[in-house]
Amino acid sequence: MNKNNKSNIKRLFTALILIAGISISSQVSAQKDLVKYVNTLQGTNSTYELSWGNTYPTTAVPYPMHAWSPQTGKNGDGWKYKYTATTIRGFQETHQCSPWVGDYGVFSLMPVLGKLVVGEEERALSFKHENEVGSPHYYKVKFDNGITTEMSPTTRSVHFRFSYPSTGDAYVVLDGYTKMSDVKIDPKNKRITGYVNNGAFVPKEFMNYFVIQFDKPFTAYGTWNNKDNQTVSGQLAASGAGVGAYVQFKQGVKVQVKVTSSYISHEQAMVTLQRELGNHKSLEDTKKAARNEWNTLLNRVLVEGGTEEDMTTFYSCMFRANLFSHKFYEEKENGEPYYFSPYDSKIYDGYMFTDNGFWDTFRSQFPLTNILHPTMQGRYMQALLDAQEQCGWLPSWSAPSETGGMIGNHAISLLADAWAKGIRTFDPEQALKAYAHEAMNKGPWGGANGRFLWKEYYQIGYIPYPESMGSTAQTLEYAYDDFCGYQLAKMTGNKFYQDIFGKQMYNYKNVYDPSVGFMRGRKIDGSWADFDPYEWGGPYCEGNAWHYTWSVFHDVKGLIALMGGDEKFVAKIDSVFSVPNTIKYGTYGTKIHEMLEMELAKMGQYAQGNQPIQHMIYLYNYAGQPWKTQYWIRQVMDRLYNGTENGYPGDEDQGGMSSWYVLSALGIYSVCPGTDEYVLGSPKFSKATITLENGNKFIIEANNNSKDNVYIRSASLNGNNHTRNFIKYSDITNGGVLKLEMSNQPEKNRGTALSDRPFSLSQK
Repeated sequence: MNKNNKSNIKRLFTALILIAGISISSQVSAQKDLVKYVNTLQGTNSTYELSWGNTYPTTAVPYPMHAWSPQTGKNGDGWKYKYTATTIRGFQETHQCSPWVGDYGVFSLMPVLGKLVVGEEERALSFKHENEVGSPHYYKVKFDNGITTEMSPTTRSVHFRFSYPSTGDAYVVLDGYTKMSDVKIDPKNKRITGYVNNGAFVPKEFMNYFVIQFDKPFTAYGTWNNKDNQTVSGQLAASGAGVGAYVQFKQGVKVQVKVTSSYISHEQAMVTLQRELGNHKSLEDTKKAARNEWNTLLNRVLVEGGTEEDMTTFYSCMFRANLFSHKFYEEKENGEPYYFSPYDSKIYDGYMFTDNGFWDTFRSQFPLTNILHPTMQGRYMQALLDAQEQCGWLPSWSAPSETGGMIGNHAISLLADAWAKGIRTFDPEQALKAYAHEAMNKGPWGGANGRFLWKEYYQIGYIPYPESMGSTAQTLEYAYDDFCGYQLAKMTGNKFYQDIFGKQMYNYKNVYDPSVGFMRGRKIDGSWADFDPYEWGGPYCEGNAWHYTWSVFHDVKGLIALMGGDEKFVAKIDSVFSVPNTIKYGTYGTKIHEMLEMELAKMGQYAQGNQPIQHMIYLYNYAGQPWKTQYWIRQVMDRLYNGTENGYPGDEDQGGMSSWYVLSALGIYSVCPGTDEYVLGSPKFSKATITLENGNKFIIEANNNSKDNVYIRSASLNGNNHTRNFIKYSDITNGGVLKLEMSNQPEKNRGTALSDRPFSLSQK
């Protein structure tokens, strides 16, 4: 090659690099900084008595294996962070999906200045919220004594920086939390390794193997235990209940700490640490990577036309909608996934996900995730069936093994919904067989592990009361789940299971009493139990008759018929908001937090703070009055959600409450998972652009949208007049434009035809 050709090639190569650089730069600059709107302290002003979210300042990337949080509560307290607290006692690795279930695999680090104190009460440091930053990619607090703690996450690791004042001895204390722990201090490599095995729902073989890598040498070290807070100076290793460690550094140090853990081995933890943080020389590297990861995700749902407060609420909810379920798989050196099973304690290749209660999330979080993360959902559906093979039951609430929490058998809802939306990564016959086992047996765990009184359910068509507390709620949710089994069987041509589940999916009719106009507890002899629609508990779960009467997700048309037609049905929904917010404790015997949250909402018997009634407002669409859906959805969003520490009207519940808001703010909601429809509401923003995994964009434009202009005057989908009160999943994933013209007056001639109504099982 001659010199001129070499020179030309070099110039061409340089030009290509410049073009590529410009292209990449323009892509980065085109991406909006939406992380700035996320407040991870949203919903943290919560207590046992009243939940404004029951959240903690989660520091994590999307769908992590481990998250991190400051700890204000005592070891073992489900309320690990309370906004009203004035001290922090540690920074925890956390997997907690609900304070009511608790945490597992926890250990914590805490900086100490001056005299060495190790006990959680003694080492706690005072702080002020104005000296605290709570963002998804970065948490920072400057304590009143001058220590600054910063942390930034990866999927399975965290990067700390502890900055100490120039005077006073500098320590980091490792707390082994509750139950057994083990520590080994390696001064030569500036490292602590060990394990913890705490948690209420972990197998006895469970170990969370941690590696804590410091970048500064130790000047002293030792072990301690949190039972009597006794320290042993110079000891390199210890094992036992509540065992921890401490290390000392020179005064005025800034020490970086890289932390990770593995459920498989210390060796895997070292692999993970290198894979995720090996190239991050400083905390800023980790911060930048985590911020980019969140911004990439948040920009996939780009909303415009709202106030700064609206943006904070929306993107704070988007953040929480993309945390659960947690990844429970790890990656080998070659990147292949494998995991320790929380169900049978064996090691398997493939994917596993945990930390989710499906009663909370089948209604909103999974339908949103099917839009944003279909690849992950496909892996998840196969993981459900793998879990069933490993423990004998489909999960209902894993944390990380099966707890059996709440009611219903909603794994089948996830499976049917995925299949209906084209996510077909699993064997449907295996899924149906697993569900049949679930529906015709009772498992060893809680109310959602198999079915209480399943024989009676098949024989008499409902769960009797008082033989089962929550019986009416169980009957309604079993009927819906049986529809999902029927639906999956129908979609896959499995007539055997279609016939089996098709016989039970109308069982909701057996607990509706037309004489009172509500779903009602029914005795085993067929007679009705005592009834008061304001009374909580008894045949209902965390609610009353006003809340559960609407739990016929799959056959709203059938429910309308039971109530006597459209007008009576609409009047009944109207009355939910107009009747007093009277509370009768019923079998609870005391005011539980869900009651107080409904009372504070001041919307009659409407209880957005819990799941059972959250779909009800969308049911106006099924009875020819969609404008009432549009009005009330905006009322709930405006009155009951915000981006502050009081941000939610009740428990956030693994993204369930947040996903309801995200979907509703976009103007859509999945009333009946297991079908391919999203019902229309009233979008919060004038424009939303959803970028799908396949690169397509679905745009929702709401022209003239405002706080007053909540009503849809007209609609078009891809330029065609759209009178239907729903869109299909394929409308979204294929890309296109849903254009809405908004008004401050209801348009009572749009969306009122029978053909405009969303899916119902009944045809008449």
